[in-house]
Amino acid sequence: MTLTKQEKQSLIDLANAARGRAYVPYSNYPVGAALRTKTGRVYTGVNIENAAYPQTMCAERVAIFKAVSEGEKEFEVISVVTDNGGSPCGGCRQVMAEFGLDTIVLLADRNGNLQKEMTVRELLPEAFTPEKLAK
Repeated sequence: MTLTKQEKQSLIDLANAARGRAYVPYSNYPVGAALRTKTGRVYTGVNIENAAYPQTMCAERVAIFKAVSEGEKEFEVISVVTDNGGSPCGGCRQVMAEFGLDTIVLLADRNGNLQKEMTVRELLPEAFTPEKLAK
């Protein structure tokens, strides 16, 4: 799948706008995500922190869980915007892998500048996927 520069920027802008709604009173590191499914619908997510730190939820997983809760399970692209273009955590990488190693991942900074583009397969080599489970 090939994305135009305009499509990429639109998803980055949506993630960056969502970022403003992040709940980050502890880290002060807002993250926004925008996920486009194969049906063309877009779901956004933000990181939501909690005083009990393990209960914190990442923006990428919020967007994915919103999509799945609406019946979407096939994704084309996810944009992730952080202050400095930071990469998704291991847990988010694994959740992304669950729904497709060919999903494109766009990483951008707070100014909306694309820092890196890759697939989930490149982001998580040797991913544990549903196909690895014994039948």
